[in-house]
Amino acid sequence: MSISSSLNAGVAGLAANATRLATISDNIANSGTYGYKRATADFESMVLNQARSAGTYSAGGVTASTSRLIDERGSLVSTTNAMDIAVSGRGFLPVATTASLDNTTGDQPLMMTTTGSFHTDADGVLRTDSGLVLLGWPANADGSISTMPRDTISGLQPVVINANQTAGDPTSVMNLGVNLPATDTDSDANGDTLPLSIEYFGNLGTSETLQVSFTPTIPASGSSNEWTMVIRDSATIDDPATAADESIMGTYTLTFDNTSVNGGTLSSVVPDASSPAYDATTGTLNLSVAEGLQNITLTIGKIGDTNGLTQLSDSFAPTSITKDGSPVGNLTAVEIDENGYIKATYDTGFIRTVYQVPLVDVPNPNGLTSLDNQTFQVSSTSGSFYLWDAGDGPTGTVEGYAREGSAVDVAQELTNLIQTQRAYSSNAKVIQTVDEMLQETTNIKR
Repeated sequence: MSISSSLNAGVAGLAANATRLATISDNIANSGTYGYKRATADFESMVLNQARSAGTYSAGGVTASTSRLIDERGSLVSTTNAMDIAVSGRGFLPVATTASLDNTTGDQPLMMTTTGSFHTDADGVLRTDSGLVLLGWPANADGSISTMPRDTISGLQPVVINANQTAGDPTSVMNLGVNLPATDTDSDANGDTLPLSIEYFGNLGTSETLQVSFTPTIPASGSSNEWTMVIRDSATIDDPATAADESIMGTYTLTFDNTSVNGGTLSSVVPDASSPAYDATTGTLNLSVAEGLQNITLTIGKIGDTNGLTQLSDSFAPTSITKDGSPVGNLTAVEIDENGYIKATYDTGFIRTVYQVPLVDVPNPNGLTSLDNQTFQVSSTSGSFYLWDAGDGPTGTVEGYAREGSAVDVAQELTNLIQTQRAYSSNAKVIQTVDEMLQETTNIKR
């Protein structure tokens, strides 16, 4: 009977609007929750099959289905904590719970979130107050990241930052800009050797010295424009059993141009038989120092280059000596850049990459399973995950000193609340009216 279907439709309307009210209340309650994704309730009508123009109509009612709009992103909020992390754009941060890391019975499902405030715990593990641990790929000693699998979490590890860690930065590149006095190669010059000491840092953070000497060639008349450069390494210990000077890394004959076009620049560099070769294309020498355990690329300048070794005027002047490397330093700060690289800064100015945090992407973010603490897991409707480098592929970038705000618009939710209240009252009125009509029907026999 159609009057009974009206009652059923009214009851269904009450249930559907109650469901919508639940999503609205959840949204309003989490309007200040970082990274919260708005929940919605969609209504769908239920129609009972019936003949056209049958003269009667049976109400099918309504059903409500809920979903969470995970692909909606809140605005970024600036903070003062370097490891407050948010994703700007598409993608999720890989995380795990403390409990799952302690479980060694098998692989744990990947969890992900769009933002988090991470701090180091007593063991140096980066985690949130709610127990979410940040995952990343560990860097090699030189700061590079090895090739990792992208469709599995087997390469991901908890990010561990020890506050008391120290690190050294060995010297690998050195640029030598020195002016040699042209007058010292004249026939009446005294032929004194000009010394130069350059500090470098070894693989173990020790301070060592490259001792470079320049000895002019004195001709019988005129000017030779020629020097002998000898490079010695303080880290090499001489062998008393041999008469050779073991500390000598290389001996080179330098000839300088005296023409009007390239006057004062190198015209040739000739190594002796036991010295590393001179690369005329780059103007470099590849020195093996510290007993052969360390290589330093020393740039002395290309042929005709005014930025390396020169021979001008009458003064000996080290004009520009630059090098990389630093002594052993203590950790002072940790930050994350837009590409997801976590960089440790030491008090010596040395900056080293320690981890890379990839971004997780799935074909259908709204199909993810929602968990506590604004975390999500892959489901059958979301599709398989893939780990991207931040800023690459479809994913966005990683923002430090930032949190993602709630995706809730309180004004819109209050509007929805009023509409839901009116709809609920109207459905209650329908039930009341049906009850009165049924009462009238019962009273007919009296």
